[in-house]
Amino acid sequence: MPEPTTGTETEPTTSTEADLTTGTETMRAFFPTSPFISTLGVRIVDLGEGTAHLRLPFRDANTTVGPMVHGGAIGACVDLGIMAAAWAGDGPVPEQLRGVTVSMSVNFIAPAMNDDIDIVATRLRRGRRLSHCAVEIRTRTDDQLVATGAGVYQVG
Repeated sequence: MPEPTTGTETEPTTSTEADLTTGTETMRAFFPTSPFISTLGVRIVDLGEGTAHLRLPFRDANTTVGPMVHGGAIGACVDLGIMAAAWAGDGPVPEQLRGVTVSMSVNFIAPAMNDDIDIVATRLRRGRRLSHCAVEIRTRTDDQLVATGAGVYQVG
């Protein structure tokens, strides 16, 4: 599979289950096939060992009042960041390709107005099945902190 250049968005790729030997490959294959992720428009910018940089392009469909990005869209971005960071890296994937957010919190700091959103997530700790992750949501243009989040994700 082609690797993205840091700072550029990843193009969708197709994979077979045999290709999915790492969490990073799994996320790169999953994102373009998820109907919900496609509806939001979230794209992978970069994945590292336990880190994920995603982007939500500004769209009128994700707003609430005028050009303000809806809090539900921001919350979904926190959830996607947690998931991507939990899976990201070179570690082996479980036999069962599934996972679930076990818990999540979101703290809204400032509105995101008429701008793309960067989702920067970090896996803080990985256990046998549970990963604890932290997320920052920032505007792309001026790097303003919009929200923070934290969560626990179960892989497998």
